[in-house]
Parts: sequence; structure tokens; C-alpha cells
Amino acid sequence: MKRLTIDFSVGIFVLIGICCLAFLSIKVATHTNFGSSDKDNYTVYAGFSNIGSLKVNAPVKVSGFIVGRVTNISLNPKTYQAVTTLTINNSYQFSSDTSAQILTTGLLGEQYLALQSGADSSMLKNGDTINITSSALVLEDLIGKFMTGSTSK
Repeated sequence: MKRLTIDFSVGIFVLIGICCLAFLSIKVATHTNFGSSDKDNYTVYAGFSNIGSLKVNAPVKVSGFIVGRVTNISLNPKTYQAVTTLTINNSYQFSSDTSAQILTTGLLGEQYLALQSGADSSMLKNGDTINITSSALVLEDLIGKFMTGSTSK
């Protein structure tokens, strides 16, 4: 009888653990919007020559704080640049000369898009494009340059 009680308790504990993991995975998967509607966000675009391993739903950060998400990545067939679509919360307004760069959390961590606001008095509006961009540093390229001793000028 005691063995049955222990087995039942362990089973309940494992079931609760599985339910918690399922809840957390669903919570993380559905955490793509910042507001309750599109009225709470605005969309801007940024083009990059190399996005590295930036993915859709990657965070857009300013000073370490998440202010938006990358909602789409596409290839411009004329310029062959990667065009990222950024959805930013309306409570964060950035000047029209804002710069965007792709950074990595740690040496091998996930990539995110960092914004640095400029000094222009006009603000980015829905549908605007960020023109000042800096592409991702690809670790393999850096290692290759180090191994061959070549530097780009």
C-alpha cells in the first residue's frame, strides 16, 4: 500500500511538471504582440546586406529594453538586401535618423536588432524606413579573416 502511495505521488508530481512546461511553452510561443491591437504598434523597415542568423520574432532592443519585434524578413529582388519589418510599441518614438544594427547576446547567443536614436526632430512614422544600418558580424567570417590574416579596407 505504501509503494502505491509513493508511485501515485510521483506520478502527480510529473504530471504537474508536464503541465507547467506546456503552459510556459504556449506562453512563450504566443508572446509576439506588445499591445492588444495594431493601434498600439507601428511598423518600420530596415535593409541589411547580411542578417546573419536573425530570425522572425527576434527582439528589437534599445539600451537593453525590448521595444518591439522583428515581424518579417524578406529579400529585395532588385538590391538583394534583406529587408526586415519591425513592429515597435507606440509608447517608444524614435527620430528619423535612428540607426539599426544586428547584435548578438554573448559570443554565440541569439541575435537581436538594436536601435540607436539620433538627434533629428522629426520622428519615425508607420511605414518609414531606417536608412542607417549595420549588418551582422558573422563569426565564421571573422575566424576566416583571422586565419588568413586578411583585413578589409
